Amino acid sequence: MQKSSSSSTLGPGGLDLTQAFFKPIQQTAPPSPTQRHTKISVIGAGNVGMAIAQTILTQDLVDVLALVDAKPDKLRGEMLDLQHAAAFLPRTRILADTDYAVTAGSDLCIVTAGARQNPGESRLSLLQRNLALFRSIVPPLAKYSPDAILLIVSNPVDVLTYVAWKLSGFPPNRVIGSGTNLDSSRFRFLIADHLDVNAQDVQAYIVGEHGDSSVALWSSISVGGVPILSFLERQEISYEKETLEKIHKEVVQSAYEVISLKGYTSWAIGYSVANLARSILRDQRRIHPVSVLAKGFYGISDGDAFLSLPAQLGRSGVLGVTNVHLTEEEGQKLRDSAKTILEVQSELGI
Repeated sequence: MQKSSSSSTLGPGGLDLTQAFFKPIQQTAPPSPTQRHTKISVIGAGNVGMAIAQTILTQDLVDVLALVDAKPDKLRGEMLDLQHAAAFLPRTRILADTDYAVTAGSDLCIVTAGARQNPGESRLSLLQRNLALFRSIVPPLAKYSPDAILLIVSNPVDVLTYVAWKLSGFPPNRVIGSGTNLDSSRFRFLIADHLDVNAQDVQAYIVGEHGDSSVALWSSISVGGVPILSFLERQEISYEKETLEKIHKEVVQSAYEVISLKGYTSWAIGYSVANLARSILRDQRRIHPVSVLAKGFYGISDGDAFLSLPAQLGRSGVLGVTNVHLTEEEGQKLRDSAKTILEVQSELGI
């Protein structure tokens, strides 16, 4: 399989065209020893993986992008399709192979590969199939890129992030799940839509499980720096708790709605993961609600559950977890979410 976006520089007579085309500068110094390339590997060339790859390319986040998939024809087709857009994109070397050696030296490995749920299949059965798949994915990534950060996108993301942590042997700060970063974006959009403001001015987090037991942190929502609930109380403006719950329910249901309408989700998760990649690789130190090892935070004391908490991300992965104020109800819901995940993990036998 072709592995590079660059074509051969040899002409018909064996002449190196780069030498004919460029006249070298005399007395050149050797390349800088500090020069390095940033590399991202995306595992899984399905709809989600390719949306992530395409967004990463358009946002000029890497020098080298490696794609890995089990289907060689589809993989080569996706690679060529991206390479043919080279004239419209920042210069990025695009590699693709079924062999994990192509990922060697990655700074960030993004795993989107996962088994799809069959009709009538239990969640545990799906998890067992994904566990078997991760056994073939994670150890080679850890072998070829021992200093990389693993970013897990495959669902159920919280449990599979735990699985990746166990299989990789990496410290927990270098194993992250995409978690509720996208849920929080949907949450911010719905609140902004409700208040007719820009979503970028809304600070709002969904935490906990990426799924039905997620927790909306209403007490910490602010718009333009103004805490919403305390503002309403100070102004003696009544609000219905049902309205808040309805917005949260819309967040949980929104992915299902997209899947029922178009068959899968891709663009929003593509932007969400590229957003995380930017924060990590460029050491942005931004706060994202992502799936991290939650033990020791917010009263979660039992087991090694990964669930989404507002975490600061940088070049070494998770730098810390933000000490957001939770109401007693929110804290209890978060601990219940951790219990739900731990129950599923206990059945995996890993």
